[in-house]
Amino acid sequence: MMYIIYCIDKPEHNEIRLQHREKHREWLNSHVEKIIGSGPLLNGEGTAVFGSMIIIEAGSRQLAEEFAAADPYSKAGLFKNVTITRWQKVLPI
Repeated sequence: MMYIIYCIDKPEHNEIRLQHREKHREWLNSHVEKIIGSGPLLNGEGTAVFGSMIIIEAGSRQLAEEFAAADPYSKAGLFKNVTITRWQKVLPI
């Protein structure tokens, strides 16, 4: 099963993002076998980050929730909102 983890940053928390970016990337790389894709959410001009999105393969929603909670960004309190949604890939085949 695949899940989208869609995270919106708290306002004025860019410094938290910058402080924990390296730990976040190291953590993602340590779980690369379950990650379908990941990256920052950008404003319309592409000049500012306002959140993150990760698509993962997980055996259950609970495992997806545990994965999201273990993210260094989550642990640092960066996110205002985290939405986890089951996802089905259709294309490309």
